[in-house]
Amino acid sequence: MPENYRIDNLDQAILTALMENARIPYAELAKQLLVSPGTIHVRVEKMKQAGIIEGTRVQVNPKKLGYDVCCFIGINLKSAKDYPSALAKLQALDEVVEAYYTTGHYSIFMKVMTRSIDELQTVLIHKIQTIDEIQSTETLISLQNPILRDVKP
Repeated sequence: MPENYRIDNLDQAILTALMENARIPYAELAKQLLVSPGTIHVRVEKMKQAGIIEGTRVQVNPKKLGYDVCCFIGINLKSAKDYPSALAKLQALDEVVEAYYTTGHYSIFMKVMTRSIDELQTVLIHKIQTIDEIQSTETLISLQNPILRDVKP
């Protein structure tokens, strides 16, 4: 299936419903959308093959697991050629939950979750800032996350 698969209104409705509840039975979704369960199945499979649907997952609440500190760390590398090795070292750290290779002030911008400020300090001093390829870091602590949503199909 081509990577440039274009979704139509039915695909959008299917994606919207699955993003709200990935466990909704195809038969129930078919009733809601006034199509057959087979149509839902075929459409979902086509979107999987096109890479639009990458899988399903359980979403957990980090705070309920004790992760009370969310921060963003901007990283300046010593050299652009250091990116692959720095990324590999950062990827090995459980506290790093997202990372982006960016333009602008930072080479890498990442999201880090820890259980406390003390743990964040330990991660910064003993893990992140000991990576040879990193020239400097800037840490921004998140106070709240008032907007959290997926893109609309």
